[in-house]
Amino acid sequence: MTREPDDLDRLVARVLASGKYRALNPAVVRAIGAQELAARGSLKAAIKATRGRLHQIASAFLERTPPYAAWLTALREATGDEERLRAICLEALRQHASTRERLPDLERFYPAIFAALPPVSSVMDLACGLNPLAAPWMPLAPGTRYLACDVYTDLSVFLATALPLLGLNGASSVCDLSDAAPPWRADVALLLKTLPLLEHLRRGAGPDLLRRIDAPYLVVSFPTRSLGGRNVGMAATYSAQMRTIAARAGWPLQQLEFASEIVFVVRKGGAE
Repeated sequence: MTREPDDLDRLVARVLASGKYRALNPAVVRAIGAQELAARGSLKAAIKATRGRLHQIASAFLERTPPYAAWLTALREATGDEERLRAICLEALRQHASTRERLPDLERFYPAIFAALPPVSSVMDLACGLNPLAAPWMPLAPGTRYLACDVYTDLSVFLATALPLLGLNGASSVCDLSDAAPPWRADVALLLKTLPLLEHLRRGAGPDLLRRIDAPYLVVSFPTRSLGGRNVGMAATYSAQMRTIAARAGWPLQQLEFASEIVFVVRKGGAE
């Protein structure tokens, strides 16, 4: 006798059937769905709440599915033309709210960060969004190992092809950072505006992830304004939180400030 799907299976299937959420990591949908089913009295209410939280961590930043195939075609055609390649990447970066906010500072953002680091030959970019397309502005040597992960499956597939077109030794995967750090080792890990989103998945997930990452240096950033552009004291709040995490772990840090973002370069001093 065939067993009917339980409520969690129904919830995951219903959420992933929506075009808005179809490409999300099913493990993340299931984890959030399980929490909401436990907290709410009906499947309908749990589905609505799950969609709301997924919007907060993902779809609020990527309003529509990017034209990945067209971008890859353009990147291939731009091979050897640095100016054209930058123009393509710049247009793509505008399609994601997080990277779009960073564009006014892009020319100085990565040079300032990497100046605070020792030479690196490998980078991991966690909850990356479209940030790997900012690689032309990063002072990285050709062939640098660049490991990217995100909650979107189609984005991961795109980056696996796009990163080599940017001159990097790239790889990408789908991840659930609230559950575990990727099984990677790199010289530096980028977590750009990531920690606040992890708290929507599991309280304490951010500090847990920082401890688990296998990299001697972390670059952790926070937004200073809401997506709607409101200044509600976020910089002071997030700065205090990051300094508390670092102090408890005994990690030295350096703070850098940009128009819409505060950045902490953290020295862990080794892997756990």
